[in-house]
Amino acid sequence: MKKNVLIIGAGGVAQVVAHKCAQNNDVLGDIHIASRTLAKCEAILESVREKNAMKVPGVLRAHAVDAMDSAAVAALIRTTGAQIVINVGSAFVNMTVLQACIDTGVAYMDTAIHEDPTKICETPPWYGNYEWKRREACEKAGVTAILGVGFDPGVVNAYARLAIDGWMDEVTSIDIVDINAGSHGRWFATNFDPEINFREFTGTVYSWQNGAWQSNSMFEVGRVWDLPVVGEQKAYMTGHDEVHSLSANYPQADVRFWMGFGDHYINVFTVLKNLGLLSEKPVTTAEGQEVIPLKVVKAVLPDPASLAPDYTGKTCIGDLVKGVKDGQPVEVFVYNVADHKQAYEEVGSQGISYTAGVPPVAAAMLIASGEWDVGRMANVEELDPKPFLTILDRIGLPTRVKDAAGDRPWNA
Repeated sequence: MKKNVLIIGAGGVAQVVAHKCAQNNDVLGDIHIASRTLAKCEAILESVREKNAMKVPGVLRAHAVDAMDSAAVAALIRTTGAQIVINVGSAFVNMTVLQACIDTGVAYMDTAIHEDPTKICETPPWYGNYEWKRREACEKAGVTAILGVGFDPGVVNAYARLAIDGWMDEVTSIDIVDINAGSHGRWFATNFDPEINFREFTGTVYSWQNGAWQSNSMFEVGRVWDLPVVGEQKAYMTGHDEVHSLSANYPQADVRFWMGFGDHYINVFTVLKNLGLLSEKPVTTAEGQEVIPLKVVKAVLPDPASLAPDYTGKTCIGDLVKGVKDGQPVEVFVYNVADHKQAYEEVGSQGISYTAGVPPVAAAMLIASGEWDVGRMANVEELDPKPFLTILDRIGLPTRVKDAAGDRPWNA
C-alpha cells in the first residue's frame, strides 16, 4: 500500500485536492503541497486548518519548487517521502513531474494533457505526442501513472466505460457534454487558468468520427442539449483531452466533446482573438518591450480562484453513450450535477475547481488501497470504473444515469 501525498500546484483545483486529501488523510497519510510560490501553498493549507478538514492528526506542509525542474521535483519527492504525486499544476509541467515520478518510483497522476508552451493544438492524438511516449519507462519502473483523472478528462472516461460495459454489446458514439450553468457576477472571466483556457479554443477542433480524425473551427458546430437540472443549454463541439484516449480505446465509436458557451463569452473571445491578443507569440511594443499578448490578457483577468465567493448555480457534466444491445439500439446518459455555492462552503473553491479536484483524490485513494496501483501508465477508461465512482459518490461527486428505465443513481 502507498501513502503520503505530494500535490503539485497552488490554484483553485489544488485547494480542492488539499481539502479532500485532508478529509481522507486516514487513508492517504501525510499531505505536502508545492509550487513556485510558497505563500500560495501556505494559504491553501491555512484554509484546510480553518475548516478543520483533517480527519486524523497528521503532517500538512508547504514547499517551494520549480515544477519545470524534474530533478528538483524528484528531490522534493525523496525529502517528503511521498509515494503518490497529484499534479494539478499548469499543463506545461506534466512531463517534468512525470519524469520525476519515474525516477523516484512513485505513483503519478494529472488532470490534463501536457502542453508545449510554444505550440497550440498539435496534430492528434495529443497523448501520443507526449505522455504515451513514457509508457515503456513507466512499466519498466513499475510506476503507476494515471493520466487525465480530473472530471473531463477523467470521470467522463469512467462514465464511458461504465455505460459501454453495463448497457451495450457494441458502442457507436460517445458524446461528452460539459455545461456550466452558474454565474460568477464578473463582466468576463475564465473558470480556470486563462492561458490554458484560451489555448484550448484558438486552434483546430478535433473530433473522432467515421474512424478518422475530423477537423472544424471553434464555434462552427453547435447544438442545444436538454439536460437534467440545468435544462436546455447551447454547447459547441470542441477539441478536448479525452477524445484522444477514448478514440484509441474505442476506435469504432464516434467520440465528440461539447462545451457550453454563452453569447457574451463568444463575443469577447472573438474580439480578443481577432485583435491578436490570444497569441502565444511575443510582440514588441513601441517602447521596445517584448510581451506575449496571451500572458498580458491573463494578467488583467480575474484569478479564477477569486470567483468562488460569488459563484452561484450548477454544473452538469456527462456522457451520452449510444450503442447496440441484443441487436437493438440503446443509449444512456451518465452524469453529475455539482453546485458552486456548496463547493465554496465546503472547500472554498467554485464548482469547476471542485469537479476537477475531487477525482484525483479518489484515484489516489484507490492507489493507496492497491485497486488502481497497476504499475503502468493508464487512461481512466482502462481501469475498473466502479470503485472510482463509488468513492466519488461518498466524497462529493455522485453519479446518476438516465436511460429508458428512468433517472437514478448509477448503482441503484
